[in-house]
Amino acid sequence: MTHPPASPAPDDGPTDPATPVTPVHWKLVIDTADPHAQADFWAAALGYTVEDNSALIEKLLGLGAVPADLTVEHHDRRAFRDLIAVRHPDDPYEEESGTGLGRRLLFQRVPEPKAVKNRLHLDLHPGEGRREAEVARLERLGARVLRRVEEPSGSWTVMTDPEGNEYCVH
Repeated sequence: MTHPPASPAPDDGPTDPATPVTPVHWKLVIDTADPHAQADFWAAALGYTVEDNSALIEKLLGLGAVPADLTVEHHDRRAFRDLIAVRHPDDPYEEESGTGLGRRLLFQRVPEPKAVKNRLHLDLHPGEGRREAEVARLERLGARVLRRVEEPSGSWTVMTDPEGNEYCVH
C-alpha cells in the first residue's frame, strides 16, 4: 500500500520556494581505521588545524559522562579515541569544546576496511603551475598517485590518502 507524501509540519519552516533558505552548517565525515593518523595527514595536506577537544573531554571525564577508555593521548593532549576533526585555521570555533564552526573534516573510526571507490571526494586546487610540487609534497606526507588525467576539459592527478581514499589535485 502506498501512502501520499507527508506534509511538512507547521514548525518545519517556510515552504514557499521564494523564501530564502538559511545556509546549513555541515562537515564532511570520513570513515577510517585510524582517525588520528588521517587527521594528521589531512591537516598537513590542507594546512588545517587538528581540533583540540581536550577541555571538553576533561570536563566530560570529570562529570563521569565519558569513560577514560574512550579517550587517547594525541599531540600531548586528551582526544576522543574514535573521532577527531580538522578545521580551517581562519574559521571560528567554540572555545569551550574546541569544535570548529566552519570548514571541517571529521574522521570517525569504523570496523570495516574501505572496499570500493569513493562516491564523494575532495578536489585540491594548489594554484596555477603548482600541481606537480603539491603532488610531490602530498606523496611525502604518505599519499600515493593513482593516475594522471589529461582531457580536453582539463588535467588533474588522482591520488589516495594513506588509507586509500581518492582525491584529485588540479
